[in-house]
Amino acid sequence: MTALTHHGDTEIGPGLVDLAVNVRTAPRPSWLDEPIRAALDDLARYPDGREARAAVAARHHRPAAEVLLTAGAAQAFTLVAQAPLGVRHPLVLHPQFTEPEAALIGAGHRVDRVVLAPPFTLDPALVPESADLVVIGNPTNPTSVAHPVATIEALARPGRILLVDEAFADTIPGEPHSVADRRDLPGLLVLRSLTKTWGLAGLRIGYLLGPAELIERLAAVAPLWPVSTPALAAATACASPLARSTADRIAMELAIERDHLVRLLREVPGLVVNPDPASSFVLVQVSGADQARLELRSRGFAVRRGDTFPGLDRDWLRIAVRDTATSEAFVAVLHGVLGDMA
Repeated sequence: MTALTHHGDTEIGPGLVDLAVNVRTAPRPSWLDEPIRAALDDLARYPDGREARAAVAARHHRPAAEVLLTAGAAQAFTLVAQAPLGVRHPLVLHPQFTEPEAALIGAGHRVDRVVLAPPFTLDPALVPESADLVVIGNPTNPTSVAHPVATIEALARPGRILLVDEAFADTIPGEPHSVADRRDLPGLLVLRSLTKTWGLAGLRIGYLLGPAELIERLAAVAPLWPVSTPALAAATACASPLARSTADRIAMELAIERDHLVRLLREVPGLVVNPDPASSFVLVQVSGADQARLELRSRGFAVRRGDTFPGLDRDWLRIAVRDTATSEAFVAVLHGVLGDMA
């Protein structure tokens, strides 16, 4: 359980360049910051989520009854684990973000795993029919694999809850792999986060989308006023057409920066990049990665260890995509670290 609760923020520290956390660090646009700051003048009132819920519903072409706002993605996983959903056979596809499994175990569930081998693409036939809750990330953290929509569709069936973690969906221009707007797939729950692209990890804001009956059961176990007034303001702003177009522009810039990082990494002797990374991070394999991570830390760079993700071992690292100058500086240091270790 300890490994499941290890997250990238524990890797960072004073003076370190943060390549361990997949949150965009560029300044937020004024159309987002201004309503957040204005909301601080309204803190005497209890939060009212109706406007934000309606905005998110409209963004995904759904009725408001199919939206549940949450204090970040982590809270959503806890609600799924604790709600009276009648789940008997939960299954988590790995490697992926570990919090869903940690939340299920914490709520008393016995969790099965399907652990994918590199390059971590999924054959839906690997998932047993008996699984009545299936959790998959898309694109998946830490592998940066984007599963085709057809793969997600093949996992949905009556009598099963299919929870798709789309925390990083907006890091891909046009969100071609997203099923967030789909209302025809039985038992589909989609989780979205607003903390990654918009740099709001400290504000804690995300949401679940799904059938109204499921959303009602999840809301029944949520704490009172789970989302703060500033976070609700952020949710409303991030659901706007301007936000969507801005996210697409950011995602296109990210793709250029990611391709640059991947080209540099492929020139590092002995290092293998997991193919076709789609999101704001890259997964790499290199012998002695556990030692290299500590050496990188001593030289000013924090990266995410891989061995706390089921299916990975100490030879894997996850590296966040940053601007090209930062990537160039990092890879130069990485060359030196691995050269000294050889």
